[in-house]
Amino acid sequence: MLNSAKGRNEKWWNALLHLRIPFSVYLMPVYWFALLNTDFNLLRAVLVFIVLHVFVYPASNGYNSFFDRDEQSIGGMKKPPLVTKELWYVVLAFDILSVLLSLLVNLTFTIMVLIYLLVSKAYSYDKIRLKKYPVIGTLTVVFFQGFFTCVAVQAGTGTAYSLSADTIAFALVSSLFLLGSYPMTQIYQHEEDAKHGDRTLSRQLGIKGTFIFTGIVFFVASVLICVLFFKNRTYENILIYLLAVFPVNIYFLKWYADFSKGKPVIDYEHTMLLNKMSSLLLSAAFILMLIMK
Repeated sequence: MLNSAKGRNEKWWNALLHLRIPFSVYLMPVYWFALLNTDFNLLRAVLVFIVLHVFVYPASNGYNSFFDRDEQSIGGMKKPPLVTKELWYVVLAFDILSVLLSLLVNLTFTIMVLIYLLVSKAYSYDKIRLKKYPVIGTLTVVFFQGFFTCVAVQAGTGTAYSLSADTIAFALVSSLFLLGSYPMTQIYQHEEDAKHGDRTLSRQLGIKGTFIFTGIVFFVASVLICVLFFKNRTYENILIYLLAVFPVNIYFLKWYADFSKGKPVIDYEHTMLLNKMSSLLLSAAFILMLIMK
């Protein structure tokens, strides 16, 4: 009897682990960046943060795990536990809580949360599975985790929201950053993705091609973000941004150099360290910019 209860508790705990809530930290820069161009209401800003990072993103992670059933390392989890039916119920609960909490923000934000949740399901659902298409899958992630989320944050937190040229520019830059980082999150998963028949962008580019692609896209995104700051006469933000990404660039170049020398460095640990560095440093930079603003 005790063993049976322990087994059920373990399944529920494993379901919660599959939500990978700490992994949401990698998507935080989009949120802070969106606030830079928003006259926001503090209470709504807190609610939007909770809805996205505690409920929406984890629900999407859990749904993805439910259909992937990966046996090797996945984003935010080196050794994923066995997927059980409990995960489905946890994902459903988080979906419902996402929508209910978003209603406390405003109707526009609620509609955008619903759209995001539906698209994230289409990305992983085995009968549609946008994930298996390199271009469509990448564009889906890049648009919805970048442009769409940036606009949703501004619509949810802004005291007087409008889809201005600046709003669109900030949202486009967000998508560019996602376009650069997304293939790098797939770089160590080529074997696992091949098992599922997922032709991810990183698999199509190859390991060397993924590095080159990411380098080019990040350079373009960096130029555009500096142009945005210059245009808005927030010159100090350019310096803050460049200081924040400097260690990330050094790590990225060293990683590529080690790979070029034939070292076995294309693994979960190196990928997650790059994600952690870039996400935390960018978030810190954008928060500092918000404080100075």
